[in-house]
Formats: sequence, structure tokens, C-alpha cells
Amino acid sequence: MAEEERTKVEILEDLIDMTKYITYVCAPQAGGIATFAGTTRDTFEGKSVVELRYEAYVPMAIRCIKSICSSARSSWNLHSIAVAHRLGPVPVGETSVFIAVSAVHRADALDACKFVIDELKATVPIWKKEVYANGEVWKENSEFTERRLELGKDRICCGRKVDVKKASDVRRTCCGSKVKVDEEAMADISTGN
Repeated sequence: MAEEERTKVEILEDLIDMTKYITYVCAPQAGGIATFAGTTRDTFEGKSVVELRYEAYVPMAIRCIKSICSSARSSWNLHSIAVAHRLGPVPVGETSVFIAVSAVHRADALDACKFVIDELKATVPIWKKEVYANGEVWKENSEFTERRLELGKDRICCGRKVDVKKASDVRRTCCGSKVKVDEEAMADISTGN
């Protein structure tokens, strides 16, 4: 079976059927299947969360996820990979993202599954808004911020370069007020702690 045939990537506006993706990666030669389900929790930093809302540039998101899966295959001996991500509103308790990876050995499946979710959060153009009982805020994944700082690249916001070396730099962008930044975590990242 070709690599493309053993990789399923879907971006949906409906509930994620986890059984469908686990079934997809099942194979007699697979000794291990690792899964990850990212769900909407009910609180964040003491605020009551109503739902998460996701938006994406779907064609690019699918290409990016397939590229991540290809990278995973080059690092681990994998049989199948399935990745599903929701768009639109995702209420508390529902799944936003689901990953299933099968391999001959469990270590490969576990390591690849972690790699896929970490890379997805760091690089794929899917945006998340947290909706609280008393407001809402667009959130930037910490993995994305860390990757930008590691690479030392400028952030582009509405065509303007912004040097992102510390958390306050994010707020100087025209979109900065929509992005919540954890000042303490950013300080730890920039100092290597």
C-alpha cells in the first residue's frame, strides 16, 4: 500500500468519529496503536469556557498535516496515520482534534503520535478562539510561539514585519490585541528556561 493510501487527513465541521480513525489504522502487522484526542475543557485560567471556535485555511492545513505525516514516516516505522480536526464551534467535552497512529512497535506509534500533534499545533494554519461566559479571545498556540522564537524569524502581521523576541512584541502587531500571550511563559521561552 502506498504512503498516501495509509494516511487519512480530514478537516470537518461535524463530530469526530474516533472509532472510524482507529479502524482506519488497524492492521494485522500493527503491534501498537497510539491515539490522541484533544477536547474542549470547561475552564482556562479560572475563566468558564463555553466553547472553542476553529477557523482554517483548509487546503493549506491539509497539505501541512500531510507533510507532517510524511515527516513522521521518515522518522519512525509506521503503518498508518489518521488525523481529523474540527472547524466551527466545539462545545465543552467534545473533541477538536484526533490522531491515530499504528506501527509494528508501540514506541514508534507513541513517539509519532506526539510528534504529529506537536507539529500540528506549531505549524498548521488552524486558528482557535476561546469563548468564555464573559467574553472571547483568539489564542495562539504556545507551540507556535515557541517555534517562532526558536527559528528567530520575524512575525508578519498584515504585511508588516514584527520582530518577536518577547511577549510584548506580539501586542505591537495589528492583530496582537486578539492574541492572549502568557508573559511568564514567553519569558521562560526567551531565556531558555
